Amino acid sequence: MAETIIKVDLSKSAYENDMIHNRWHPDIPMVSMVKPGDDFKIECVDWTGGQIKNDDSADDVRDVDLTKVHFLSGPVGVEGAEPGDLLVVDILDIGTFDESQWGFNGFFSKQNGGGFLTEHFPEAQKSIWDFNGMFTKSRHVPNVEFAGLIHPGLIGCLPSREMLDEWNTREKGLYDTEPDRIPALATLPHADTAHMGRMKGDAAKDAAAEGARTVPPREHGGNCDIKDLSRGAKVYFPVYVKDAGLSVGDLHFSQGDGEITFCGAIEMAGWIHLRVNLIKGGMKKYGIKNPIFKPSPIAPKYEDYLIFEGISVDEGGKQHYLDVHIAYRQACLNAIEYMTKFGYTRAQAYTILGVAPVQGHISGVVDIPNACATLWLPTDIFDFDMQPNAEGPTKMVDGTVDVPLSPDL
Repeated sequence: MAETIIKVDLSKSAYENDMIHNRWHPDIPMVSMVKPGDDFKIECVDWTGGQIKNDDSADDVRDVDLTKVHFLSGPVGVEGAEPGDLLVVDILDIGTFDESQWGFNGFFSKQNGGGFLTEHFPEAQKSIWDFNGMFTKSRHVPNVEFAGLIHPGLIGCLPSREMLDEWNTREKGLYDTEPDRIPALATLPHADTAHMGRMKGDAAKDAAAEGARTVPPREHGGNCDIKDLSRGAKVYFPVYVKDAGLSVGDLHFSQGDGEITFCGAIEMAGWIHLRVNLIKGGMKKYGIKNPIFKPSPIAPKYEDYLIFEGISVDEGGKQHYLDVHIAYRQACLNAIEYMTKFGYTRAQAYTILGVAPVQGHISGVVDIPNACATLWLPTDIFDFDMQPNAEGPTKMVDGTVDVPLSPDL
């Protein structure tokens, strides 16, 4: 049986656990050392460190302190790993805690984080999802149940000093182009809430002042939110520091492509079972600067989809040039509008797109001026027929429940 090398206590603050950190920095000490070929288990708190509760109020989502996230378990050192190698990580298994059979999804207030559709959903809302084996459903979103594909939203290796400096320089440069923007263009270092693992004293304070926030994906992996990194997936991570420094967290029970709700997917605490190996000099051998992966052979089996198109024309009718971001936003908005015809509120429909196993595709990027993006909505997750027909839609959701909303104070 694989050893659990990092354990968490959900009743305690993540700041009390020195095998957890919430910033990227090359000097964060390894909390455990493993060898190539070893397999092991790691426990993880949810990405907010327990800030979100299983209740019917969105106040905690509205008031969440986003400078604290994400809480990651690690870093785990791999003997013999050197800069330029590839760290091969097999995800052998992943699961929930027996004592925590629930997760949450939310929309952040535009004033505190925002999200992909924040102009349409500017205030905080939250839904709770209960787990029943591999399936999940929510008291806040009726008539929907689906199989989850549990995966880590965030996994990667420590950056080098040069890489950390590059991240901070380029992200500060972007931030400075519009420093008063809400939400901000980038999340800059924030020392006050940094948790630097086993770093102590002045070294920890200095590192906290420059430690990179964990919000975006970067060259080392990080917060990529790829739902296909589940059981059986294999990831090849570039190694930038001695011993690699693998960290993981932000576990999701299920997620739609794009994690468009941002407090997205169905967020959860849980555990992951990994195996590691090395390809010496693999970055140069294969020309790799960002991770590559083989997806999980396991996926929820949904074969019937309604596919919604979007193009590079925004909500105001303005034409953009091959803008995939806008095209995918339009596909999402089109799907939301469609679901409201069956009785869902717009918030419930948006939630479904964030948590269910929807697929997002870049379908065309050459036919100027419009890119085409598509959103694939699996119809089998609903307990009624979602297909268009000559009689028109039937209202199947009675409107007695909605996703809880907490207005800004």
